[in-house]
Amino acid sequence: MSAPLHVHLAGDPAGPPVLAMHGITGHGLRFRPLTELLPRLRWIAPDLRGHGRSPWVPPWRLEQHVEDVVAVLDAQGVERAAVLGHSFGGAVALYLARAVPERVSALVLVDPALGLDPLEMLEAAEETRADERFRSPELARADKAASWEGVDDHWVDAEVEAHLEQHEGAWRWRYSRAAVVHAWGEVARAAILPTAQVRTLILPATKADFVSDDWLAACAAALGENLTVHPVDTGHMVYLERPEETAALVQAFLKPEEG
Repeated sequence: MSAPLHVHLAGDPAGPPVLAMHGITGHGLRFRPLTELLPRLRWIAPDLRGHGRSPWVPPWRLEQHVEDVVAVLDAQGVERAAVLGHSFGGAVALYLARAVPERVSALVLVDPALGLDPLEMLEAAEETRADERFRSPELARADKAASWEGVDDHWVDAEVEAHLEQHEGAWRWRYSRAAVVHAWGEVARAAILPTAQVRTLILPATKADFVSDDWLAACAAALGENLTVHPVDTGHMVYLERPEETAALVQAFLKPEEG
């Protein structure tokens, strides 16, 4: 059952629409580095179900996320959009493009998370089950900075401002731990391929291990000239570590969308 998602809008309302989807524990406002560098685009960045200011209720399966974001496009009056997804958002984007290819003009997968090792995802899920609360925003910021090696301090501060909330006398990141545990299971599902109907750009992070060479080879065989792969020399938080480079690659790829 669909529930209206909280949506962050940025850029030119008359520009080519881009639906941007974040990763596990993230939120739509995290795409600010790209929305600020590419203001001619019409950015539509929802908080996915279980995250941010969107409803946290289940179900949390990939197919439900697809249903949710199709409803976002409908509510925004967008018939067809370029779709960009990072990490778990890349998996949602991929499922979306396969479910309703007529709604997707181009697909950008930023270090997508899918087909990941089930034992590693079990470990991630078990770690996520533990309650994570901080005594102060400063401690939360320090923890985030330590996990976001290579991300400029400005964007760490922006994350604290946008995504940290006070709850029952402590501080926590604004997402459902139950939804996140479920998401680790979803990215352990067998990897699917992009549809050959949609032009696709994949930006694998060279310092992460989310995207396998075998999957890229299968994508190349399935899509042919409709596939572009451009590795980026970063860790998993590609667009936060290298915002200018990521924006330039996205802009060059989406240039035909701008007409």
